[in-house]
Amino acid sequence: MDLNDSTSLAELMSRYVSTETGFGVPKDGWRICLAHEFKEKRKPFQARDVSLPNMIEHISLGVRYLRWWYGKTQVEKKAPFIDMFGALPLRQIYGAPLGGIGGGSITRGWRGDFCRWQLNPGMYHYKSVIANQFTVCLRRGGQTIYQQVLSMERPPTLQGWNWGYCGEYAFYHALYPRAWTVYHLPGQNVTLTCRQVSPVIPHDYKDSSLPVAVFVWDIENKNDYALDVSIMFTMVNGTGHKDDKSGGHWNEPFHLEKDGESVSGVLLHHQTPVNPYTLCIAAREKVNHQTAFSPKGTCSALWSDLMTDGRLDSPKDSSPPTEKGEEVAAALAVSCLVPANSHNSVEFSLAWDMPKITFGSRERIYVRYTRYYGTKGDAAPSLSHYALTHYSKWEESIDEWQRPILQDGSLPAWYKSALFNELYFVVDGGTVWVELPEDADISGGLRSEDGGLPAQPEVLKEYGRFAYLEGQEYRMYNTYDVHFYASFALIMLWPKLALSVQYDIAGSVVQHDPTERLNLMDGQCSPVKTRGVVPHDLGDPDDEPWVRANAYMIHDTADWKDLNLKFVLQVYRDYYLTQDEQYLKDMWPICQTVMEAELKFDKDGDGLIENSGYADQTYDGWKVTGPSAYCGGLWLASVCMMCKMARVLNCESVYQRYTDILERGRAAFDKLLWNGKYYNYDSSGRSLSNSVMSDQCAGQWFLRASGLGEDDYQAFPKEKICSALKSVFDLNVMSFAGGQMGAVNGMRPEGVPDRSSVQSDEVWVGVVYGLAATMIHEGMIEEGMHTAEGCYRAVWERMGMAFQTPEAYCEKGIYRSLAYMRPLSIWAMQIGQIFHFQIMIGIKNVMPRLGTKAIILRVHPI
Repeated sequence: MDLNDSTSLAELMSRYVSTETGFGVPKDGWRICLAHEFKEKRKPFQARDVSLPNMIEHISLGVRYLRWWYGKTQVEKKAPFIDMFGALPLRQIYGAPLGGIGGGSITRGWRGDFCRWQLNPGMYHYKSVIANQFTVCLRRGGQTIYQQVLSMERPPTLQGWNWGYCGEYAFYHALYPRAWTVYHLPGQNVTLTCRQVSPVIPHDYKDSSLPVAVFVWDIENKNDYALDVSIMFTMVNGTGHKDDKSGGHWNEPFHLEKDGESVSGVLLHHQTPVNPYTLCIAAREKVNHQTAFSPKGTCSALWSDLMTDGRLDSPKDSSPPTEKGEEVAAALAVSCLVPANSHNSVEFSLAWDMPKITFGSRERIYVRYTRYYGTKGDAAPSLSHYALTHYSKWEESIDEWQRPILQDGSLPAWYKSALFNELYFVVDGGTVWVELPEDADISGGLRSEDGGLPAQPEVLKEYGRFAYLEGQEYRMYNTYDVHFYASFALIMLWPKLALSVQYDIAGSVVQHDPTERLNLMDGQCSPVKTRGVVPHDLGDPDDEPWVRANAYMIHDTADWKDLNLKFVLQVYRDYYLTQDEQYLKDMWPICQTVMEAELKFDKDGDGLIENSGYADQTYDGWKVTGPSAYCGGLWLASVCMMCKMARVLNCESVYQRYTDILERGRAAFDKLLWNGKYYNYDSSGRSLSNSVMSDQCAGQWFLRASGLGEDDYQAFPKEKICSALKSVFDLNVMSFAGGQMGAVNGMRPEGVPDRSSVQSDEVWVGVVYGLAATMIHEGMIEEGMHTAEGCYRAVWERMGMAFQTPEAYCEKGIYRSLAYMRPLSIWAMQIGQIFHFQIMIGIKNVMPRLGTKAIILRVHPI
């Protein structure tokens, strides 16, 4: 949010009545008063939102889906990979998630509630656990003068506690991976600032994997007398799920002294049959605790215990295991003296230890952090100790990373907020980061010498396997047509994880699963996975990812036109940014394989592939026939990159072959699709084939991001690209929703949205960020920033979708698929700005030094 924009700030902060600004809160980020209520209330996309013509056209799909859904949910008792009958309702409550990458995540909402849980890999549980709270106790002269739960809630349970904090005296500020909540205590002349820190650090592959977060409470006492201040942290043993009452859970206190630093706290052992884990709340100094209390009833005893002397009783024994139907919680309190007109601080950590994860088929695998903390399930005390003694170093690294961007005066404040806060999905995308099993063979049996891959590539052995969901509602790992957009965040910040994904995808290319299954769209049967093509995804966490690919079963994606091309485009872009020659050599035979598979779609031999008359690409509800702007553009860009890779690897015959294809394909593309202003949606000749597609320049986007697009490696004339982008800006952006909501996917040349499909009249946030990046590469800076700003302000400021950016929304009323992968493409805008600035100062086709982090720093000198 642009905190210098009085309109934006006034709306989200309009109910804030205090003048306190908090301790160390940055000016850039997303800020909101705890009492704010969003006026706009959207609903998820449902069947009734489909137009009558589209409903009639897809009625057979609906029938097939209903039958499949019933079998999955009622017979198999499993969750469908996409639940069209159970779309998530919009809860306008979420804040920055806690924890590092790939070991599970816990989201703390902007009002302070612990409300979104993903400890079982890829499986989400949305429940605000009311007993998980922070409470403040102020004492003067040995007497408690104020004690308050820092929550606006007034729940029917825990009536012995003082609820109902006035949210008008508090605000939340997020600049991921940190967040700040500022609480002014009415009438007390005291301000608390809770700073939440998670170890999400670019180019760090150890600490970034740790399932832990730290809460630093800065206490400002503006009275003329000293105060004794205690902060109490309460946590239920569980996540609010029904298994919290399954019995057998227990808590125990612990104390760990190491390297001259001591940490104390409570371990909450959650003993479920599948994926048991331990939660841990801990602190360093003046720590006291209550090992166990019931989070039901009034819970007056715990409240009185704290109020008596600002401390808890601290029993030494463990709690007995819970009975079935019973829940248990724990409490930790830390005290400090805050002198008159002075400041002091206390710290807590929250860690969770689930070293072995089990997916739906019951295969067990070790999480990344176990490389450093072991696999026995006893790591929580050590994780907590490490977090509390090292979080200041994490913050130094985060500051070093973010400072150049935050200090770049050429970048607007909304962009700085969006750039960092959209990274939440790297952690909270159902993400898993695991060790490669010792007996794993990713090659599918086809070794390097035979045109395949090593059984265990070095990057996978050293950095493990990484996977994230297409979206929290679309439960498929590493959905590749979407990862194409999101991958910019990984390749720029954690490039080894980006390469790891590429190796897994490459390994899947050569694999074959002949199992026949029904495709829901057309009712035909086809193999689950066809050899020689890129998979749609690497599986469902409720099944067995990496082992069984293609959880998606709406279309047979072996005939999709974009997947193979997106692999080739990412291979060269990743090589260009990392200069990893071994990676390029390993990927080269796979690139040749998938391009051979793609060539069969050039039916007439003109050097240009054709779409097949159905939605055979990432826009899987928008039909396309014949040569098209989107897939045709991706094809020409891929052919360019095959030429470039062939030159790098001295494969002259391959170079000559693809140079010939490029020359013929360019001519056909212009002849069949260029209309004088932009590239038509497709060349079918249908009445809507001349729709303006916002994503028509995706191929050029990747060429530019890879240092190509000119001279021998030019697929599209620059003047035509600029004309097309101008048409998109004039029509899809400025003629849609007053130019304030980003770019609609499809627009008619007369200035109305293309409503021929359920997707053509949607705005896809990740596509918009990619479009903005393309504009920036082509020197259209103002247009690109305006286009992206519309999405950010709509999602984060008006719709209340912070930290759950959806895949899509329409101009009014509805959204689709909350918390989606594709918007990570905003990091493509940053690389676009860096490349464009290099050109402006006379540096051309110079590869940014990714390994030294230069690529993520400022765009312009200060």
